[in-house]
Amino acid sequence: MAGCLPNGSPERRTVTVSQRNIELLIGRLLTDEAFRAAFVRNIAQTLTAFIDAGHELTSQEIHALLASSPSFWAEVATEIDPRLRKVSVP
Repeated sequence: MAGCLPNGSPERRTVTVSQRNIELLIGRLLTDEAFRAAFVRNIAQTLTAFIDAGHELTSQEIHALLASSPSFWAEVATEIDPRLRKVSVP
């Protein structure tokens, strides 16, 4: 069956798609300075734009992200080698 995992379960596919999207979102938060700044300024608006761009997130993931400390993302991002980060150019 196209679009499903080997066991054919659409539920498992949804979880897998959601997990991939949360990985993508976290990766952007850690490596994309402009995206991280937008997220810190307005988490809800940034998540809405991310979802509107076609990325699925579960309600649990959205609630967890809304509850996260914005400073956490900036602190962790400083630990990423600068060669792996996308820097904003004014």
